[in-house]
Amino acid sequence: MYFPPQPAPLRVHCQPLHLSLFVSLLSLLCLQKSSVLCIGEEQPKNWFTELQVLKGHFDIVRFLVQIDDFRCASAGDDGLVLVWNVETGERLQELRGHSQQITAITTFTCNNGATSHTSLLTASSDRSLSLWDPDTGNRVQTISDLQSSVKCLLVLERLCVWVSGGEELCVWNKDFQLQCQTQNHSDTGITALIELPKNCIAAAVDKEMVIYRLTVSTDSSMSVAEIRRLSNHQDRIRALINVNDGLFASGSHAGELILWDAIDWNILGYEHILWEESQACTQAEIRLAAPKPSEMSIQHLTTNGRHILAAVGSGLYVYSILTKTVVAYRKVAHDSNVLHTMLLSESELISCSEDGSVRMWEIQDLPLPGEPASPGFFGMWSFGRSNKQAGVPSKKVTDVPNIRTLELTGDLIGHSGAVQMFVSFRENGLVTCSTDHLLILWKNGERQSHLRSLALFHKLEENGGL
Repeated sequence: MYFPPQPAPLRVHCQPLHLSLFVSLLSLLCLQKSSVLCIGEEQPKNWFTELQVLKGHFDIVRFLVQIDDFRCASAGDDGLVLVWNVETGERLQELRGHSQQITAITTFTCNNGATSHTSLLTASSDRSLSLWDPDTGNRVQTISDLQSSVKCLLVLERLCVWVSGGEELCVWNKDFQLQCQTQNHSDTGITALIELPKNCIAAAVDKEMVIYRLTVSTDSSMSVAEIRRLSNHQDRIRALINVNDGLFASGSHAGELILWDAIDWNILGYEHILWEESQACTQAEIRLAAPKPSEMSIQHLTTNGRHILAAVGSGLYVYSILTKTVVAYRKVAHDSNVLHTMLLSESELISCSEDGSVRMWEIQDLPLPGEPASPGFFGMWSFGRSNKQAGVPSKKVTDVPNIRTLELTGDLIGHSGAVQMFVSFRENGLVTCSTDHLLILWKNGERQSHLRSLALFHKLEENGGL
């Protein structure tokens, strides 16, 4: 296998690097970006003031998965799975076995009485599935020569089985034995899976949501059957998430956000982000102003159970589950498509983008009348809150009552390529991965300085230096 030469945008591995060293770089980048998104050197609400660059991959790093409070695994196009200690930045294990890129990765925890052990499940373009022990680095189980590549994985811990999705849906037990499967005739195959109540599974298949039910017989054998197809989206489903035990949500390439009842699969909320063209524009100007498909596409969804945060093109969109309304919005949050998001609290969130940036945001009230509003928040977007059949006219952003804005509070500069995703370890830091083949471990500089001082104090105390 050919490994392209690894770029070296930062020659840092074990030594932490402080944010102040990036000030000149940040200023340079800000000259090329919208001035409203440049917060300069002073970022009092950004606690990620120290970083550590983690090297080991030889190609694009697309996936991160948290193993426990102190470890994560990374995987990507080089077929490698690397296990890291997020406290020290140490590479703990290197899992080799796949000959092509990793297409899906997840953790698999199976409880055996009083004990439980977390393993890693991986799928690859080489049409194989593997089970790994992250403690030893050993490949415990593997299946090869599948009919097609697996695009997504879902673990059903209660049943101690896991599900793979691609051209078909397959159910496997912990010993990698195939329990049952169902054929799927769509060209795109299954791209996302979530667990629903009553042994049901929702699968995203192009524009449709397919509901499957697992049945466990008295002899412990399993069967799977399709019981419903939901065809409410107008375009391909790009994101699918559980909200809580009774709700789930889906987002489409056409900017549709649908909130579903997880029991009877009825629509409880429908939000469509529309492009609104100026009536004063000429036909040529309207054609030029028309958005690219990616500008309306919902790339990612995340939730804290009370709000849903959607990555819509290069913007961010916060939706209240209680009121089923938009509560905050930023049309231009990044220079390119937003790829991953997370709600840190009720008022704080974080996002990463194809433009190589990781940004922190705070939900704030809109400026008072007469005060300048932030450019980029108001734009040619509008919201519609009806289902497709009702045809209720959409509203302009400025007409939506009680809507708030997202203000930039932190800009993490470090990657030289698109940031694919991140995993938060709360006080232990944030891990990001990128097309530049690197991982970056972002840490609270004040906390790290305090921990180093304590460690030095204890060392001196042990050596009788005090």
